[in-house]
Amino acid sequence: MPEQPEPAALPEVADWLRRRSWTAADRPLDLLLAAKRAAGAAGTVSVVLPALDEESTVGEIVTAIRTELVERVPLVDELVVVDSGSQDGTAAAAAAAGARVVHRDAILPRLPAEPGKGEVLWRSLLVTSGAIVCFVDADLRAFDPALVSGTIGPLLTDPALHLVKAMYDRPFEDGGAVVPAGGGRVTELVARPLLNLHWPQLAGFVQPLGGEYAARRTLLERLPFPTGYGVELGLLVDALELVGLDALAQVDVGVRHHRHQDGQALGRMAATIYRTALERLDRAHRLKADPDLVRPLLTQYTRTPEGFAPRTHPVPATERPPMATVPEYRARRTAP
Repeated sequence: MPEQPEPAALPEVADWLRRRSWTAADRPLDLLLAAKRAAGAAGTVSVVLPALDEESTVGEIVTAIRTELVERVPLVDELVVVDSGSQDGTAAAAAAAGARVVHRDAILPRLPAEPGKGEVLWRSLLVTSGAIVCFVDADLRAFDPALVSGTIGPLLTDPALHLVKAMYDRPFEDGGAVVPAGGGRVTELVARPLLNLHWPQLAGFVQPLGGEYAARRTLLERLPFPTGYGVELGLLVDALELVGLDALAQVDVGVRHHRHQDGQALGRMAATIYRTALERLDRAHRLKADPDLVRPLLTQYTRTPEGFAPRTHPVPATERPPMATVPEYRARRTAP
């Protein structure tokens, strides 16, 4: 029997990968600084770290960004840590390292905060001013500032781009054992299949759920923000719909080291991401299912002395509206 050829990516995706994928080294810091100065107000950059109990890592990340990208090469204008209720010394560590620290609940206080990372990212738009906003997770170890300069670089040098994701290797580290590409389990088991099947134009993204990405404020303020773990998938899908594939890009920044969650936490994350995708399929009238067939609950099991005990968790689908529709944000943007 003749050997069957391997299926190929969509021609549009193959072309996008060739034109819209780079490495951080493709844009040296001196080139970025010149582009930033030429852009004026459109080149201002805010870096936001959403943080919850990240005392052990947040200070090192802030120090690296401040030292390399604020003081040595002034690419970053604003470095903000948004604390979403840490019980440890996260806020003190971030402030001591040189970040401006804002508590989530102090932003838009008329609106009770929802739990979740997406809620923090959404509120951060109200306390930052950069024309480019770069999000960085606060649990990264061995942090390389190229993760920031690499993702903001294409936005500083190409006005046609609106959102840039970092791509990287994600080793899985368990004790002394290291699996070079073993991280990103939810990406491989949930997000990538969903994107390939339902949004094949996004199949070229290496790390669609990665928490390190930069975007123009003019895009972010027009997007709804899922409040929980679905925020990265939701923003990517919605950005595709709003500005098109050619306005999106990715940059290779090497290796990302971070804390790994246990299997049950990953299950809850996966369920939230799946529900975020379902919401978007439903809005586009591409989901053929009766409402009662979607039950937004996830039951997981833990062994106890009496046997396996069930625990059921809600699968949240709360979303915040585009920030451009929030009166406080509009007032802030139009104030002299």
